[in-house]
Amino acid sequence: MDRAVIAVSDLYKIYRVGESRVRALDGVSFQVKKGEFCSIVGTSGSGKSTLLNMLAGLEKPTKGKIIIAGEHIEKKSENQLVAFRRKHIGFVFQSFNLMPSMSALENVALPLTFQGVDKKKRLEMAAEVLDLVGLSSHKNHKPTQMSGGQQQRVGIARALVVNPEIIFADEPTGNLDSKTSAEVMDLIREIITKQNQTLVMVTHDDHLASFADRIFRIMDGKIIGIEETGRKKTE
Repeated sequence: MDRAVIAVSDLYKIYRVGESRVRALDGVSFQVKKGEFCSIVGTSGSGKSTLLNMLAGLEKPTKGKIIIAGEHIEKKSENQLVAFRRKHIGFVFQSFNLMPSMSALENVALPLTFQGVDKKKRLEMAAEVLDLVGLSSHKNHKPTQMSGGQQQRVGIARALVVNPEIIFADEPTGNLDSKTSAEVMDLIREIITKQNQTLVMVTHDDHLASFADRIFRIMDGKIIGIEETGRKKTE
């Protein structure tokens, strides 16, 4: 039986805005299995980014449980969450978030610095992951010397270098054209399938969402539908 690597139960996030209360999340429950690629789709203000932030331990729920990799993260302190993220989670951002003064190799090696990996080993691991994302010949390039698609591949490599159990991606192709977006999504899918990693992606784009195994549709802080795409079965 595939174990759930993410289990969310009865999740609420209520913000106070002046006198009124806004329910950003309104009783959300679901599970994600190990090795599964799920996308969370919704329009702006639907609650999808709030949900991703909760899963990543960047925001605390008002109420509810979040179990990630067997641990209750809603009960952890900020320091415990930082340590937990370093151990279990990789992030891919819409805006790439690369350090402009660093080469691709140095950018990818950066998360390993926080884990105390020595420099020689860091650079070896970073080079390996850059090969994996098809950037063997761009290791010494700075972000400004690369296209948007190449920069996002560096961003993916940086998320992968710590060999995370779970990867969270926030509109990962939001700054790319549709052809490059599809290439990046194919690449992400291929890598996580090969490495049996779990990916949760937030997007407003139905086409990108269809690269996932399952699509969670969110509206007004509630999950209004879950669809199987059938992709897993065809691979």
